[in-house]
Amino acid sequence: MPLSELTPADRHRRIAAEFTARVDGVKNWDSPAPVAGWAARDVVGHLVTWLPGLLGSAATIPPGPSTDDDPAAAWHTHVAGVQAILDDPATPQRTLSNPHIGDVPLDRAIDQFYTADVFMHTWDLARATGQDDRLDPEFAALLVGGMEPMEEIMRSSGQYGPRIAVPDDADAQTRLLGFIGRDPFWTP
Repeated sequence: MPLSELTPADRHRRIAAEFTARVDGVKNWDSPAPVAGWAARDVVGHLVTWLPGLLGSAATIPPGPSTDDDPAAAWHTHVAGVQAILDDPATPQRTLSNPHIGDVPLDRAIDQFYTADVFMHTWDLARATGQDDRLDPEFAALLVGGMEPMEEIMRSSGQYGPRIAVPDDADAQTRLLGFIGRDPFWTP
């Protein structure tokens, strides 16, 4: 079934499984990553640290080890906590209230902001560590198609770098990477 047709819990399960496979394949956590100033461990560190702040009191993810000490264990603890929240039957009825995004059903907020981030950062970790960096083309097209109309808002948030020009006939993954400010042809 395409990623776009899954529930937030099942979409996270599949996308996180791809990221987890890359985490488990890392041989050097200090390898440079496509994000300026980041190493492979920083990709995991980013994902593990920002979501708890967004969730606030709406949900709690049990803390794990530091990504400085054990990035793989930190990820495994974190991803299990996120999946537990999404698998809870009460989660779709809970609301995340945030001054920047308003009131959003908790499962949809995690899906829209966090799971999509895991999807995109899968490329960063894979590319940094010499692993398979292919992303699901249908979901990449869906994401870039949904983000392009909001480009000005997204760029002004400071969360995305300047857009990188890509060929007009580029595939969805290349277009997505260029849109979020990654050089799709970057190598360590």
